[in-house]
Amino acid sequence: MEHVDAVVVGSGFGGSIAAYRLAEAGLSVVVLERGRAYAPGDFPRGPAQLGRAFWDPAENLYGMFDIWSFSDCDSVVASGLGGGSLIYANVMLRKDEDWFVHEQALPDGGYESWPVTRADLEPHYDAVERMIGVSPYPLSHAGFDDTLKTLAMRDAAAELGLDWRLPPLAVSFAPSPGAQPCQGVPLAGPAYGNLHGVPRRTCRLCGECDLGCNEGAKNSLDHTYLSAARHHGADLRTLHEVRRIRPRVGGGYDVQYVEHMPRGDEAVDDGDGPPRWTGPHTISCDRLVLAAGTYGTSYLLLKNRAAFPGLSGTLGTRFCGNGDMLAFLLRATDRSRTRPIRASRGPVITSAIRLDDGADGRGAYIEDGGYPEFVDYLVEGADMGPGRIARFLLRRLRNILTHDTNLSAEFADLIGRGELSGTSLPLLGMGRDVPDGRLRLRDGRLDVDWTGETSEDYYDRLRAIMRRIGDVLGAEYADSPPWWRKRVMTVHPLGGAPMGRHPGEGVCDAYGEVFGFPGLYVADGAALPGPVGANPSLTIAALADRMSTRILEGRASLAAPVAGAQAVKVSAVPVGASGTAPEPQETAGAAETRTGTGVPVAVSGGGRSFAGGPADEPPSVFEGRTSLWFVEEMRGRLAPGAARRAARGGGAGSSFSFRLTITIDDIDRFLTEPEHEARAEGWIEADMCGGRRPIARGSFNLFVPGETSEQRRMCYRLHFWDADDRPLTLAGRKEIQPGAPTRLWLDTSTLHARLLEGHVEEDGDEDATVVAAGTLRILPSDLVRMLTTFRTAGPDGAAAVTRFCRFFLGELWEVYGPG
Repeated sequence: MEHVDAVVVGSGFGGSIAAYRLAEAGLSVVVLERGRAYAPGDFPRGPAQLGRAFWDPAENLYGMFDIWSFSDCDSVVASGLGGGSLIYANVMLRKDEDWFVHEQALPDGGYESWPVTRADLEPHYDAVERMIGVSPYPLSHAGFDDTLKTLAMRDAAAELGLDWRLPPLAVSFAPSPGAQPCQGVPLAGPAYGNLHGVPRRTCRLCGECDLGCNEGAKNSLDHTYLSAARHHGADLRTLHEVRRIRPRVGGGYDVQYVEHMPRGDEAVDDGDGPPRWTGPHTISCDRLVLAAGTYGTSYLLLKNRAAFPGLSGTLGTRFCGNGDMLAFLLRATDRSRTRPIRASRGPVITSAIRLDDGADGRGAYIEDGGYPEFVDYLVEGADMGPGRIARFLLRRLRNILTHDTNLSAEFADLIGRGELSGTSLPLLGMGRDVPDGRLRLRDGRLDVDWTGETSEDYYDRLRAIMRRIGDVLGAEYADSPPWWRKRVMTVHPLGGAPMGRHPGEGVCDAYGEVFGFPGLYVADGAALPGPVGANPSLTIAALADRMSTRILEGRASLAAPVAGAQAVKVSAVPVGASGTAPEPQETAGAAETRTGTGVPVAVSGGGRSFAGGPADEPPSVFEGRTSLWFVEEMRGRLAPGAARRAARGGGAGSSFSFRLTITIDDIDRFLTEPEHEARAEGWIEADMCGGRRPIARGSFNLFVPGETSEQRRMCYRLHFWDADDRPLTLAGRKEIQPGAPTRLWLDTSTLHARLLEGHVEEDGDEDATVVAAGTLRILPSDLVRMLTTFRTAGPDGAAAVTRFCRFFLGELWEVYGPG
């Protein structure tokens, strides 16, 4: 069987970044993309080509547009090398800092919570923007300064007192960085080359971005990250569709896929005959990155859930449409009311209006829209009626949208009236709708239970402001056809495998790694726990870049995944996205029992090697072992130097905090061995260390002997690098010593900590240089939250928790109980 370091499923804004970063670091990487590669000039134009530009292999269709229709919403997503970047509108906005909300209540219970911040993503936003190449629309330059839709939006915003801006676009308007913008001239190529080997030209303002850029002016992922990934050795395989995934005994994952074999020339193929493919084939890997898009990744996890016992009960939750809304301003003119707007001139989106957050904090963007120039010709031609292309395309849409065939008829009616011609301006809204939808399987197919009803106030406000823009431009407002029946149409579906702080809150952690399954990552829109608000592409890419950095810093080990994980009630109920405790999943039929072995791993990247677990444990499988883990947070202050006194009290020293996942791989072994040692993973956060820093290796010891037979200690040892690449160790202990029972809370909640230079082992503390010292504490609110995070994996988890609690309370009784 073929084996590689990493398999990446999908090539969109998550997969392409991961493929490049891992390949650049020297790992062997295979990208499995179900769609085709499209070079400039290959994108479909004309009725016959556009009629086959949809994705449905069962009907011998292998095109870019994959349309999903559910009971209350519809979506258009992409299929092709480069994923959504092939058909998106180029906007690369950052998520607003205030929109990284923390425990914001949802209408039906639960909360939207982002375990990352804007500060976490800033360096990764910067890196992605540099790699892709972004710039605002050059409105002030000759040849671009007469774009009426842009000027109209600017003037309308000024009259209404709205915040108008030119957002960063992933479009090449100039032939090279720093050159003057110019239309349709050859582009200078990057040092890593171009995987298509076809010349590219600057934007000629044709409005065809959403159909694929045949000029190559769009800086899509195939021209940037994927070309660079291939340059560094990544194997990019198109028309390879993943069907099954499963953990491997001893660590890593098996990926089963088929290779599509389209019949002949799709442009003239009549669609008859059976679909063709080869396989299934299987490839194994140490790390598996799921980046098949919100629907693709969620479907793979739901379909293969039996192979992943203990997967979080939040799988399928936090779905939303990123507040997407499409409307039209019919017969729009510029502010002088003398010139009709030609929305087909320019890239699809050139400008944006940022709406304030309002009373409910659910702000939004409104962006100008566009469409290809040839649509003007088709819908306005006297002999075309509604247009042959419209009829052809919409017949195909009706075949695909089996859940709601009327949607196509309504679009046909709108086009047939000629109202999408040169006097109309599409408006695209997006923002913070309510992420309370759920993805699930129905008869083996993906289904969505979500409506716009809980976001009605948000949509009403968006429509009202769009109407006011229309009034300024002398236009008639018209909702898009789906909205006539209160259906949401989104091109930005998000959620389904949301990130969280623990398995009760999300499927994966803040770095995209799936809880309980080391080396399995979610790197696309499925991981988002709520709406981005702005166009989500840049945020998805930044999260993938952050995830890749984490992998290369040694966070990911080749430990085999934990089997049979289940939530355990410990004096509080773990709260999921719906506000209720996720029920343990049935694991009957799972072929193997798998465990977290903690195999040492050498990861190339920056010349470092990191151990992913206890170095004395060989790579093997331990049948019948039960694991336990929980999350602990502490915060306080450390002051420079070796004395702790300076950091006591409120104001002295610098703030310091950490969030750890404490993992006991084998509860029986943990209880019997005198060291009572567990793994500690997570991050520290401190200004003196450059902000939030991932822990490369950490350990936790519970109730080891102190200086006397009556004393006990809880010991923490966390190795990490600061922002200047300096190795540091946080060494801390809680002193459990005899005294009145009233001391129990103080002793167990207070960590005496020292920050040491270098990665220091326990026997080296006395000789180490002390950078800072102080105390950290666990707050009562953090303790309550910690009690909701206890999880087990393996046989008889409830009994394991009972044994752990009996040991914990027994040790406390030995110290504080009556003598």
